[in-house]
Amino acid sequence: MKHRYDFGLIGNCAYLALIGKDTNVSWLCWPRFDSSFLFGSLLDSEEGGEFSIKPATEGYTSKQYYLDNTAILVTEFTCVDGIYKVVDFAPRFYLYERYYKPLMFARRIIPVAGTPRVKVVCRPKGSYGQTTPDVLFGSNHLEYQGLERNVRLTSNIALSYVESEKAFVLNENKYLALTWGIPLEAELETTVDTFYHKTKAYWGRWVKRTSIGRFHQESVIRSALTLKLHQFQDTGAIIAATTTSLPESPGSTRNWDYRYCWIRDSHYTLKALTNLGHFTELEEYAHYIENIALTLEESGRFQPLYSITGESKLIEKILPLKGYLDSNEPVRIGNQAYEHIQNDVYGQVLVSLLPLFVDQRLVTEDKKNLLPLVTRILRMIEATMHEPDAGLWEFRNKSQLHAYTFLFHWAGAKAAIKIGDYFKDYEMMSLAERLAKEAERQIEACYDEERGVYTQAVGTKNLDASLLQLITMGYLDPNSEKARRHVVELEKELRTKEGLFFRYRHADDFGEPETTFLICAFWYVEALAMVGRLEEAIEIFEQLSGYGNELGLLSEDVDAKNGSQWGNFPQAYSHVGQVNAAFAISKKLDMPDFLS
Repeated sequence: MKHRYDFGLIGNCAYLALIGKDTNVSWLCWPRFDSSFLFGSLLDSEEGGEFSIKPATEGYTSKQYYLDNTAILVTEFTCVDGIYKVVDFAPRFYLYERYYKPLMFARRIIPVAGTPRVKVVCRPKGSYGQTTPDVLFGSNHLEYQGLERNVRLTSNIALSYVESEKAFVLNENKYLALTWGIPLEAELETTVDTFYHKTKAYWGRWVKRTSIGRFHQESVIRSALTLKLHQFQDTGAIIAATTTSLPESPGSTRNWDYRYCWIRDSHYTLKALTNLGHFTELEEYAHYIENIALTLEESGRFQPLYSITGESKLIEKILPLKGYLDSNEPVRIGNQAYEHIQNDVYGQVLVSLLPLFVDQRLVTEDKKNLLPLVTRILRMIEATMHEPDAGLWEFRNKSQLHAYTFLFHWAGAKAAIKIGDYFKDYEMMSLAERLAKEAERQIEACYDEERGVYTQAVGTKNLDASLLQLITMGYLDPNSEKARRHVVELEKELRTKEGLFFRYRHADDFGEPETTFLICAFWYVEALAMVGRLEEAIEIFEQLSGYGNELGLLSEDVDAKNGSQWGNFPQAYSHVGQVNAAFAISKKLDMPDFLS
């Protein structure tokens, strides 16, 4: 049976929420992406609380959709006594020369036909399900006390019905506004309606400024919006996924907390967004990286990941929760990977920052302030060039000289050459040129002459899907026989008949991988387009896009046997892959609008 994550995502770059087809808020963490959940039935149906607006009768059907080009989610119910819809959104718009993004979750309940009876349930929880707040009645609100901050639910529904979870007839528009800390003191209906229209207009303008081709525009727009929502605007950090502890396969203990900022993942997200013409996210992320650099220890070493506020210690803990589907322990918060040595991060920072120096569309006065950071990171590439690391797949008990790490040493050094040229810093350019040559020498040490393929690391025969990027990042000439053969050898070992890709096939700390990694398949599509296998690239792209849920949201992993979604969700990596693969295909198609 195919497993799907039947949730929609809303957010405003201050928080994220997952909402099921039954309108239950299955995941919402306040006040930050990485805080305890307020609603978390995704990981424990009993201890996770509930916030739903369900029909009072059995036998209903529901569907979800987004308002076009927005992050506003609609859930529409058809039940025996009528039809109604719930419109959910997180307010976000420009106000007083800055973005207004409150910790407010707004819900509009709109009758469509008949006289449906509905029941509202609101049971927030604190401390990852360990705290149940007291409920106090206000004049037009319920206040939940005993959490980290008071939470208020303001509504024009009879509060007695909400508190007692009693069904009522929906004969007019109803409104719910849930707030954290600072309550809504203004008029409810007018405020929510105003916020709704302003939020809708904001997302419409953001999408309108997105530069994309005609190829699968709808999917690319949804991916772009999803990536945007994963940036915590307060600091500029970009998280890997909305959730923690969703398993890579049924019953798997490969389930991690992805609510942190991986330097690697951020690089890919920023590449996707800049390909789409969005640069504000890069500028905000640059400030985040600069702040982290100022707090580094004397070693100058970057961690692979940090909290969204730049905290370095992300101690991994196990929570007393049942896990996904009430049967998938452990549930983790924190991530032990912060202790890993992953040396690809230095090149990723330099490649991410490069547009700030060379793209003429970006006029910033503080470019020179970043120069010491660039120099420092380049020196770290030099210091770590020959140091084994855990690699991008974060092997917990194995260190190698990874070809992928050398690829980013090479790319980072190439970026530093361009930055040095911009500032006429010939010392930087000389060092960067030397490091690029050394990284190239190490990449070639991973080449298997007999098979005509680059292997995962120096001295191993194992293959790795990440090395498709030797082509997409320009290390290999895509028109060369060497590039074409490299693709063929990787697909022989790592591709499934459905076009999906395993990261690798060898056993790791947890055994052999059971599911494919979706971004690897999108890397494959990019590589196919670049080596001239365009028809195959398009066909596989369309297959891969079908592995999203009904809303087009993508998971981290896909079971090749039945197309099931697994892993954390939505996964920024996967949406990055979709955007960049579509971008690569569009460049190859390069047709006028009337033919595309």
